[in-house]
Amino acid sequence: MQNQSIAASVDLAGVMAHCGGSPVGAVELLVGAIASTPAAPEPYAALASLWTDRRSDVEGSLAEDRSLNAVLAQAYFLFLDGDMDDAVMALGSVTGVRPDVAWGSAPWFGDARFLGTVSAAALAEACLRVLDHGHDLNTGDMRERFEPWFRALDVVSERDPVPESLAAMARLPRACGRYELSFALCDRADSVDRVMWTAVARAVTWRVMGDLDQAAAAFERALLLDPANWSLYLDLADVRAEQGDFAAAVILVEQGLEHEPREVTLRAAGAAYRARLTGSSDELRALIALAPELANTSYRNLLIDYACAGPKLPRRLVAKARRVRRN
Repeated sequence: MQNQSIAASVDLAGVMAHCGGSPVGAVELLVGAIASTPAAPEPYAALASLWTDRRSDVEGSLAEDRSLNAVLAQAYFLFLDGDMDDAVMALGSVTGVRPDVAWGSAPWFGDARFLGTVSAAALAEACLRVLDHGHDLNTGDMRERFEPWFRALDVVSERDPVPESLAAMARLPRACGRYELSFALCDRADSVDRVMWTAVARAVTWRVMGDLDQAAAAFERALLLDPANWSLYLDLADVRAEQGDFAAAVILVEQGLEHEPREVTLRAAGAAYRARLTGSSDELRALIALAPELANTSYRNLLIDYACAGPKLPRRLVAKARRVRRN
């Protein structure tokens, strides 16, 4: 309740008196007020006054502080200094940690100076930072909180349509279930230049939506744009496996291995898909041997599930593979 009352009516003198004259305490109190009501302008006005009146003290206190409160305050101070790129990246970091707070409703985030200056590359990086912690953003509440971000994506992508940056931006609305915006960003990128990353963004969006045919077609377009990229062969192989076409998946993995023969993920996928297709015990043994090297345990377990469904595999070997899956 204290933070809510501060958000409603803030004057710097009163805040400083409450904090015993400590600029650090004032920043903490004002950031707490922002967290309770991010759209209220008063705490930002007080922070701006603090930045003007006690800048050296505030800079010294924040220099080594990487707490969420400090980073949020720094985001606003960077905005005040006209450093819009670092400001949005800082806000992206804060939002990634606490997406349950509508930080994007801050008045400065919708300010014309910000939207007219921030680069597409910085906004794209901010979007990636939002996604860093793997929170579930595909809910109605999250979509509402991220509306200011969606508006920023629309404005900045139109002003600064760098295809690679727009492809990265498309990840945020996709994570929020705003697929139409994700595709719109891809369309805008393609109108400037067709690049591999945009085709991948389309493919992943289609895949998340469950349209595997469209996903496969988009990955095929990505391969035409970057035919030496081993990871694209693996992506397309995984889609073919999901469609049940393990013969195509094997061929695609083999093509990827021509470009990166030592890549452990390709080797493991190849062993899994051949075991599923042919029932080869040797391929399942190869997958078991490679499994500890796979950092992504979810993908490892998926490959084991595919392989263990191969025809006429020895039951003891399948049981051994499933023990690896459980560990």
